[in-house]
Amino acid sequence: MKKLLTLLLTPCIALVLSGCPDTTSHSVGVYMLLDSSGTYKQELNKAQAIVSYLLGTLQPGDSFAVARIDSGSFSEKDILAKMTFDRRPSVANQQKRLFKEKVEKFIGSTRSSAYTDITGGVLQAVEYLDETGAGRKYILIFSDLKEELVKGQVRDFPIQLDGCNVVALNVTKLRSDNIDPREYFARVEAWRKRVEKGGGHWRLVNDLERLESILGT
Repeated sequence: MKKLLTLLLTPCIALVLSGCPDTTSHSVGVYMLLDSSGTYKQELNKAQAIVSYLLGTLQPGDSFAVARIDSGSFSEKDILAKMTFDRRPSVANQQKRLFKEKVEKFIGSTRSSAYTDITGGVLQAVEYLDETGAGRKYILIFSDLKEELVKGQVRDFPIQLDGCNVVALNVTKLRSDNIDPREYFARVEAWRKRVEKGGGHWRLVNDLERLESILGT
């Protein structure tokens, strides 16, 4: 009996001692949402600088997508560019050049959108990042965070954001915020609560002179 137990346990002990392979993904996935509604369109030149910084920071194997926030952003039609960068650096550099050109073309020619479906854009971002299998996921929202929806659109529901880092960028103050600053703080706080309730991590980055803080933890 003792000999039989030894024979049965030996493979298990060997498996434990050998350790398990590291299957953790170390790649980074970034989905950036661009608000082009109303006067916020004038801020898009700042977004272009952020895109350039991220293209210089992301590594082969990482994934990056940029999408506009429009009247119904829960759709792939609003994605301006998306890529998982090739492991070969020369190919990845070519991909990044093409990516940058697509975003520049959009920023140089876009018209102001009538509505701002931020929730739809975030839902689309979660789907994309899940598909990439990235180990670190970032949703960047370049917006004043004021959501304006088409009549009948339903967006007041919880969003599942487990493992996602949601970073609000360049949250400008609206004219109405100057009259009543509580509107600005309430808008930011409402999004923070929504993200954290969904299991995500929230950060606000308004100092665009420190772009290295965007992908910080």
